[in-house]
Amino acid sequence: MSILKKLTKHGNSQALVIDRPVLDLLNITEDTILQISTDGTNLIISPIQDGDSNRKSFEKALNNANKRYPNALKKLAES
Repeated sequence: MSILKKLTKHGNSQALVIDRPVLDLLNITEDTILQISTDGTNLIISPIQDGDSNRKSFEKALNNANKRYPNALKKLAES
């Protein structure tokens, strides 16, 4: 996805307005912390995922692996 945008004056600063469809696609809300970095040429804006959400995703994946491969995991634990 590629969108062309211009900065908008916001007081003494400049603001980048991100359209709702992009925010929805990336699951960004007003409470989402954004990490802003650069590689020297590009501006990189990345949402920082909620720790609870990451934990739930990990637990779901772990439960699925335990259900799918119980015997293999048991053998690994015994070795």
